[in-house]
Amino acid sequence: MVVYLVGAGPGDPDLITVKGIKALKKADVVVYDRLANDEILDYTKNAELIYVGKKSGEHYKKQDEINQILVDQAKTHDVVVRLKGGDPFVFGRGGEEMLTLLENGIDVEFIPGVTSAIGVPTSAGLPVTHRGVATSLTVVTGHEDPTKPNKQVKWNFNSDTLVILMGVGLLKKNIKEIMKHKDPKTPVCVIENGTMSDQKIITGTLEDITNNDINTPAIVIVGQVVDVLKESLLKKAEING
Repeated sequence: MVVYLVGAGPGDPDLITVKGIKALKKADVVVYDRLANDEILDYTKNAELIYVGKKSGEHYKKQDEINQILVDQAKTHDVVVRLKGGDPFVFGRGGEEMLTLLENGIDVEFIPGVTSAIGVPTSAGLPVTHRGVATSLTVVTGHEDPTKPNKQVKWNFNSDTLVILMGVGLLKKNIKEIMKHKDPKTPVCVIENGTMSDQKIITGTLEDITNNDINTPAIVIVGQVVDVLKESLLKKAEING
């Protein structure tokens, strides 16, 4: 028995890896998330599909329940795939699932996915690093566990580019904290439904980005690299003009 922790990528079903597809094709059971594109499930053959999707404020299954489902399924099937949006180890709680399985004597193999923190900006033409502009990158959650006794995110990051995942719900609050450490004129880009046909790009600055109507799922990019995106969009418009 083995459980594959598979990253489904940032949304576009074509962005799952070949190795991830191979795992799905041989799976007996697939335990999948809300952010894993349903089209990816077409790669499965006769696998049982178990939905355990979660979104802010609405958890179909709690994490402890998901962990137990994986253990139970692994004990009764040869190949279980845990399909997770993005990459399993980038705010995907894949580490918790891995440790639970190993503690129960169940082998785990890992298949990385394209994390939205990189894949979404790249698909939009926004380089998170750029010579002469940004040489450092921080990826941070915008929705830290509210039950933590002590907050780990202080918003005092010194990196040139800041990518915020799961940050729409608390965007106004977090932006206010970021402006304590960064110039309010710092460029910001929000990308909704990244890599998908209905992708939407919103640009602004720290002081005005929250004046826009912003919906989930979306990621937030803070830094001068946003100006590189604006330049690329202008040049593309000239070419396609």
